[in-house]
Amino acid sequence: MEVRSGRALQPGAALGPVYVQLPRRTGEEPSTFQGEGEELARFEGARQRTLLQLDQLYRRTREQVGEEQAEVFHLHRLMLEDGDYLDQVRQAVRGGEPAPGAVLAAGETFAAALEELADPYLRARAADVREVSRAVWEQLQGERAPLELDRPAILVADDIAPAQLIELGREKLLGLVLRNTAPQSHAAILARAMAIPAVTGVGGDPAWQGREGALDGARGLFWLEPDGETRAALREEERRAREEATRLAALPSRTRDGREVAVCANIGSPQEAEEAVRLGAQGVGLFRTEFLFLGTEHPPTEEEQYALYRRAVDAMKGRRLVIRTLDLGADKCPAWLPLPREENPALGCRGIRVSRANPKLFATQLRAILRAAAGGRVAVMFPMVTSVEEVRWAKEQIEACRAALRREGTAVGPLEVGVMIETPAAALLARELAREVDFFSLGTNDLTQYTLAMDRQTGETAGGWDPLHPAVLELIGRAAEEGHRLGRRVALCGQLGADLTATETLLRLGVDELSVPPAAVLPLREKIRGLDLSGPAE
Repeated sequence: MEVRSGRALQPGAALGPVYVQLPRRTGEEPSTFQGEGEELARFEGARQRTLLQLDQLYRRTREQVGEEQAEVFHLHRLMLEDGDYLDQVRQAVRGGEPAPGAVLAAGETFAAALEELADPYLRARAADVREVSRAVWEQLQGERAPLELDRPAILVADDIAPAQLIELGREKLLGLVLRNTAPQSHAAILARAMAIPAVTGVGGDPAWQGREGALDGARGLFWLEPDGETRAALREEERRAREEATRLAALPSRTRDGREVAVCANIGSPQEAEEAVRLGAQGVGLFRTEFLFLGTEHPPTEEEQYALYRRAVDAMKGRRLVIRTLDLGADKCPAWLPLPREENPALGCRGIRVSRANPKLFATQLRAILRAAAGGRVAVMFPMVTSVEEVRWAKEQIEACRAALRREGTAVGPLEVGVMIETPAAALLARELAREVDFFSLGTNDLTQYTLAMDRQTGETAGGWDPLHPAVLELIGRAAEEGHRLGRRVALCGQLGADLTATETLLRLGVDELSVPPAAVLPLREKIRGLDLSGPAE
């Protein structure tokens, strides 16, 4: 047994095989200068591709982990738009330096300047500058340094990029053993948000590959080939942590004045459903099914979808699972789905509009959902609704699929039907929509965007993005009032639900259920237990 001591990044214990990530290439290989115009064009193309990649990572992180953690990718975008950084790269190219070398040199210059500062947070931003420059370099070289784990493992590396954390996900990373990651780095912040046990200050060795490892994130310790006593101690630590989580999860989500508030999870895969239950979710308020359709050469078949939905249903162990139908369009366009090119995709063919334009695709998904519902408590909801007629059409498709499955002798289950209130039109039509559905789910990310006529990223840069804007709150309150008038449950699954400073406001507006990233479930339940809504707002 070999023991290494480092510094704690994230408490928790991990046992499993070790995967050693060798240092990524840094671009020392010489590049041939192709001429100033060609090199500048290469740089700009790589920069634009990196910006697109950062936007995708921002959205994925925001949806899976939370708004605060997603900000790292917004910050990276700002770095790639910084005039001083861009000028330095372009000047180096004009002086005869190939674009890859110019990018890395500029990144190193800016990173070194940050490392000279006294503020530890600003010093930690040096890693972000290097990471962004490396991402552009990889685009220029036409390569990416993918990190693929064929089984869950303890990752040993010099450092890890925030993008790699998101791409691998909690289910593949048992723990992290890092050499150079500062506690203030965005990678460390993200690892903590994802509850991945982590240690820093420990150097790795390629000879460790595939051997058994163990780590204690609270004490900053890593063992290679731990003995039986160490393994037993770490398993006991894991057991106590699970018991504590179970104890907290068993406490009611009830305000001090007795109001019950369900706290559910937003997920994008069956694995996340299992994690959500472990972290105290009382159900799933949003299963984003579009992630099953992205990054594939063809849409998943009915059988493939059914297997995934049924796994999520089984993971719920009787808890309610709300499945959102395809929310493709805008920034989520798989190659196999030909959508019209639009000047403003956010206002174009997306959500329920895509389903109406592709009824066979929609029917395949509905059939899989109906079959999965035979195994548990399932609800379905439709995104981007702006009219009653859209809801009636979608309900007709459900009944047609139900009838066809029954004729085939296939078991189906009952479905609650709901709509996303994420457009001002849906909020203003809440009374009429409530007559058609069983529940509402407020998607405050898009509701804010469309109410304020302001893109999230542009608005945040300008300081105008505000999900607690009086107009947004007016629409939330209206939807809740109209939903309750007919006894409909009103949930909220937007990122605002995880903002503990907004919890009291949302509950006073009439929201019955909050659905948030799994890691935010227990903190939110604790917040709810501390509120008293019987008196004036605090």
